[in-house]
Amino acid sequence: MRAKILSMSRSEITDTPPKTTLLVVRHGETVWNVERRFQGQCDSSLTETGLAQAMALGQRLSTSRFNELIASDLGRALDTAKIIAEHTGHTVQQDQRLRERNYGLLEGLTLPEIKDRHPDWIIQFSALTHTGFQMAHKELSCVDTIFFIPLDFGPVVRKFFKQLKPDLFILAESEFWPNLLREAGKKTRGVLLINGRISSRSGRRFVTFKYFMRRIFQNISFFLVQTDRDKASLVNAGVDADLIAVGGNLKAEIDLPFFPEEALVNLKKSLGIEDARKIVVAGSTRKGEEEQILSALVRARKQRADIQLILAPRHVERAEEVEKLCEKLDLKVQRRTAVQPGDPWDVLILDTLGELARFYAVSDVSFVGGSLIPWGGQNLLEPAFYGKPIFFGPHMDNFAHMTQVFLEADSARVLREDGDLEKMFLFEDEQALTLMGHRAKKTLEALSGATEKTLSAIEDFMD
Repeated sequence: MRAKILSMSRSEITDTPPKTTLLVVRHGETVWNVERRFQGQCDSSLTETGLAQAMALGQRLSTSRFNELIASDLGRALDTAKIIAEHTGHTVQQDQRLRERNYGLLEGLTLPEIKDRHPDWIIQFSALTHTGFQMAHKELSCVDTIFFIPLDFGPVVRKFFKQLKPDLFILAESEFWPNLLREAGKKTRGVLLINGRISSRSGRRFVTFKYFMRRIFQNISFFLVQTDRDKASLVNAGVDADLIAVGGNLKAEIDLPFFPEEALVNLKKSLGIEDARKIVVAGSTRKGEEEQILSALVRARKQRADIQLILAPRHVERAEEVEKLCEKLDLKVQRRTAVQPGDPWDVLILDTLGELARFYAVSDVSFVGGSLIPWGGQNLLEPAFYGKPIFFGPHMDNFAHMTQVFLEADSARVLREDGDLEKMFLFEDEQALTLMGHRAKKTLEALSGATEKTLSAIEDFMD
């Protein structure tokens, strides 16, 4: 009988491949084995210090047992792998997928490769939105079934499980659908919550409706949550503490594209950005934030005129609205889709999809939107991945734990006072900002490990 997995998540469904393979992953030249256990790190520039680190790492790994050495095809990661190979006697295999951002990419191991190793696993993947459905079809060709999650009505849900017959039901973050969970508890060998996240607001509601929520939660076999606070919220709602484990945040383990310096220089030239300019990128901004940001830019430019702002509204259809705000404040504005080299601009509106990461890579300072208004913030990991100093407003409730980790590491700053936005644009201590960006990258790297815990939990149910 073929084991079936029904997932309401993106790419966490997998199994641990042979434990003898070593991966060199393009992530600050960090080296991991396939179990995602950290092996070491080398300076990404491979300076004299970085070379010494790579040689020492190669010597230590020379006594390890592994049968493959795989590296990104990008120069720095490849150089690190070659130094290790000199000490271990292996031939370096190059794999460009290690540098791609991709659904199903798990430090170089993709779902198709896992499917090859485990052909008896049937992976059934659900989507909640039309965009998610399209993306799953585009990126997850190895998945056996892709479908919309059914409406949470008893007869519909029962028909759904009768047809799919999953062995394991996995849900992500906080998708607590009563009828779906009740039927999953009856018709599968287990229901697993992964990457669980309970907002402060939801936690209060769970306590208020404790009797009702306890009946929903009793259908979940095990809860793997992001933080201790999430665990405490579930315990307060009546969940047995022994059924909850803190596994970290899967979203902290991102693998974004690496952009060579030449590519970033060419991008700046295509946008008419001079080398001496200071670039602030404000990503995923919401209505009510842009006017505050633009007003602060106007005030800051009275003190220094070399500042340019790249502004990425969360919804690109608001580009015209934001453009009018710029014109109202007498700011020269261009759109990404129309700007030509030589076009003057104070503000560039990013009116395209899928490019924000690349613009974070060219920034000198990054601002995370959805945080100046009571929206809950946005993910701050993309600018951290590129080693950029991170700023955000006081409303980061949806990412409270992660925000606190970065603040405690002095790798991000919260803008609370009226003049803080203006100070962000002024670059008053550029050396301190550079160090802040370095700390942001190191903080992100220290958050890894959630994937391994998630895989172990899935394997326990599938054994």
